Amino acid sequence: MHNDSLDTLLLRHYGHLAPTPGGLEQRLISSVRKQATANAQQQTTITRLRSQRVSRRKIVHLVALGSAGLGVLSAGLESLHGIETALLGTDAQQQTAHSAL
Repeated sequence: MHNDSLDTLLLRHYGHLAPTPGGLEQRLISSVRKQATANAQQQTTITRLRSQRVSRRKIVHLVALGSAGLGVLSAGLESLHGIETALLGTDAQQQTAHSAL
C-alpha cells in the first residue's frame, strides 16, 4: 500500500463517483515544499552544530545545570515523602512493604 499512488488510494477509499477535494494538488505541493524547507533547515542546523566546537566550560556548565535540576527534583520528592509521613503517621513505604508480605 505504501507504493500506491494518491489516485489509487482515493479511488479505493471513495470510489469512482466521489469528487476530488478542491485544491488538493495545491495543498499537497505546499505540504511537500514546507517539509522540504523544514528538512533543509534541520540539516543546516545539524551541520552547524557538528562543526562548532564546544568548550569544556560550556560542558561543565550544562552538567552543573543538569545536576542542579536533579537535586531540586530529589529535594521535592523527599519533601513529599515527609509530608506523606506526617499526614499518615507512618511511613507509607514501610506500610506497603508490610502489606506485600
